Formats: sequence, C-alpha cells, structure tokens
Amino acid sequence: MSSTRKRLYIKTYGCQMNVYDSERMKDVLTPLGYETSEEAEGSDLVIINTCHIREKAAEKLYSDLGRLRPFKDAKADHGGMTIAVAGCVAQAEGAEIMRRAPTVDLVVGPQSYHKLPELIARAHRARGEALDTEFEVEDKFDQLPTERHVEGYSAFVTVQEGCDKFCTFCVVPYTRGAEWSRPVDQLVDEIRRLAAKGVREITLLGQNVNAYHGAPPAGREADGPWGLGQLLRHIALIGGIERVRYLTSHPRDMDEALIAAHRDEFKIMPYLHLPIQSGSDKILKAMNRQHTYAEYAELIARMREVRPDIAISGDFIVGFPGETDADFEDTMRCVREIGYASAFSFKYSRRPGTPGAAMPNQIDEDVKTTRLHALQALLDEQQTDFNRSQIGRTLPVLFEKAGRLPGQLHGRSPYLQSVHVDGPAELIGRIGQVEIEAASRNSLSGRLVGAERDVA
Repeated sequence: MSSTRKRLYIKTYGCQMNVYDSERMKDVLTPLGYETSEEAEGSDLVIINTCHIREKAAEKLYSDLGRLRPFKDAKADHGGMTIAVAGCVAQAEGAEIMRRAPTVDLVVGPQSYHKLPELIARAHRARGEALDTEFEVEDKFDQLPTERHVEGYSAFVTVQEGCDKFCTFCVVPYTRGAEWSRPVDQLVDEIRRLAAKGVREITLLGQNVNAYHGAPPAGREADGPWGLGQLLRHIALIGGIERVRYLTSHPRDMDEALIAAHRDEFKIMPYLHLPIQSGSDKILKAMNRQHTYAEYAELIARMREVRPDIAISGDFIVGFPGETDADFEDTMRCVREIGYASAFSFKYSRRPGTPGAAMPNQIDEDVKTTRLHALQALLDEQQTDFNRSQIGRTLPVLFEKAGRLPGQLHGRSPYLQSVHVDGPAELIGRIGQVEIEAASRNSLSGRLVGAERDVA
C-alpha cells in the first residue's frame, strides 16, 4: 500500500455499466494511494470514462480535454497530472485519441481497466505506449480486487457484458465485444461482500442482462449454464439482500424461467426495463430488433399476468432512417397501449460504422425534434399519472440518506421513485412502510406507518 495519497477525479458518461466500471477503477487504484476528489483541478489522475452511444461523443471528449489542459499545465511543477480516457470512445477511437490529443497520457478500453496501474507506469515512462483496448473480459473480472468501496445501501454488479444482437443503430457490439457472462460463484462472492458492507439492494447489469448464461456454482456443473431467472433466485437467498433489480433487457431474451422468477420471488422488484425502440414493425425490422410490436406487447401482458403490480419502463428512438409519420404514430400507439411508468427517449444518432449510418432516407433534425417533443410529452404524462396512482398506497421504501430538509429522509420505492418522508436518521439503511400522500412527475412523499423493519 502506498503511503503517499494522491487525488483521483473520474468523470463518468453513459449507462449504469459505466458507473460500475468507474467504481471498480477506484478499487483498482486505491492500493496505489489514490483518493477520490470531487474536482479535476489539482488532481494527480483524471479519468474520463466515455460513452459512444450518443452522437458527438468524441466532440464532448475533446471539449473536456480542452478544459483540462490548463489544470494539467498548472500541475506541471507540482507533481504533474496524468489524464486517461476510458470507456467505449476509448475502445473505438483509442489510437486517434492518442494522435489528436497530446494532453492524454493513456487510453484504456472497458475490458482493460484492471491494467490501470501498469498503464499509468508506462505512461510515466514514455507517452505513446499506454494504449490498451483488447477484449479480455474474463481476464478483467479475474483480476479486479475482491473488495469494493461502497457508499450507501444500493450497488451495481455487472453480470454480463457485450452484445450479439447487432441492432443497426448501435455501436455496443463493436465497443464491448461479444456476449459473455460471469460465473455464478464469482457473482455470489461479490454480492456477499457487498451485503457484509451494508448493501441491501443489488442491481444486476448487462448490455443484454437477460442474455445471462453463466457457469453454475461448483458442484452443480451438470446443470449447465444458468440463466438470469435462476441467478436472480439464487441471489435472493443471500443474507442481507432485500431487493434485486436488473437492466438492461432485450425482448428476445425474456424467457419463461425469468418470467416465473418474477412470479415467485418478491425480492425481485416489480419494475421491468424492457426497451422496444419503436412501435412500427417496419422500423423494428430495419433496426434488426428481431421481434414485432405484437410479440413485445404479448411479453408485457405475460409479465402483468404473473406480477400484476409490475411497472414497465422502456427506451425509444425517434427519427430512425425511413421513419414516416405513420411509423411514428405506431410508436405513439405503442406508448398509449402499453402504458409506461418511466422511459428514456432519444433522437436517432448516426454512429459511424453501424449499418444505420449508411441507410437512405435519413430524417431531418427538425422532424426528429418535433417527434421527440411529442413523444416525451406523452411519456411525461404517463409517468406523472403513474406516480399519482401511488397516492393512498403503502409502499416499502429503502431509506438511503437524509433529505434536504431538517428531519427528512430520502428513499426509493420498489418502482425507483424518489420518496421523501419525515423520520429519524436511524432509519437510514432500513426499509420502512410509507403511506403515499402526494406525487409529482419525479418523486413521491408520504408518512411513515406501522413499524419499520431492520433488514440488517
């Protein structure tokens, strides 16, 4: 363990998997003497953990690098500043970043960040050598520290990486590689350690998390690979873990075993994030989603049959090449018919190297903007209505921290809504029953009822 403490600043873009990766980078660097800083200025090591999903991702990176340059110059006579670029833009454009941005000392892809200590040493010896964007996913998880630094009572755990679906709008198969799943025993060990640190809620992460097919526990090799449904049941048995979630899912991988797990295991939260992207079968085919709207709607109906209290979340892309007014209206119809508690929606972004970028009939930006505003207005209305439907219900809330007001607590409902309630600080880290009295688009509030239960 290094006796000299150094300051580490990480800026994270993108999905929850990038958040997990940033947390694990901190774990890797702690033995080298790094402590987390809230500011880039004055830090010894700055890592920009990038996302390549949205348009202009590279431009945002170079803008960040430009802002960092004065900080690096100021540190030149005070120990120096090392700047690293990580994540999916690093994976896709690593050599170009090293060529174009002299301020960058090292570039590391999402499968190689366990090598950060080695790469930092190489960068300090000779700039231009510290580039690693190999796909060595098994090597990464085998070499990451077993101990994790956690804050709070919820934690992400990556169980699956990569994607074999090759949707025509998406760069993930090219930046994260093929689908690969971590062994069950490795995951159980990580989650048990988190539970011992006070974590009560686990969110399992994957580019296609319900494509999980991991090696079974030792002694059960005859089972063959376990699917996500079996894994969820197994994790629910771990002492101290009271809530389990997962994202992001693909409709093609929602099998009966996973649906049955939702029916039988009430530690699995009644909240399903299942992206459809478009309600038009023509556009779904052009996107290579390999399912129809009817098949998606049937999956939702099946989930609601086995778990009537489930809430649905989704993703939508408007303005995909060839999308007509009629195709967009199919998406609006989808939203009206399914009914979403929450959703993410975006304008289509042309990603270089993807089939969608070369398709004819690209949609004008003004049309995309008009459609996105209409879609988001409907989704916002549905989210507000769903939140208001909780008024009068009593919900179990995991209290995570003090609220902004004196005597107030902040927690999360089973549906991921923020919940504010007056209560004593000793309830933080526990699950209490809250009668919901008011709701807005983004949060709920209420009063404690009955006895709160200590889940420690």
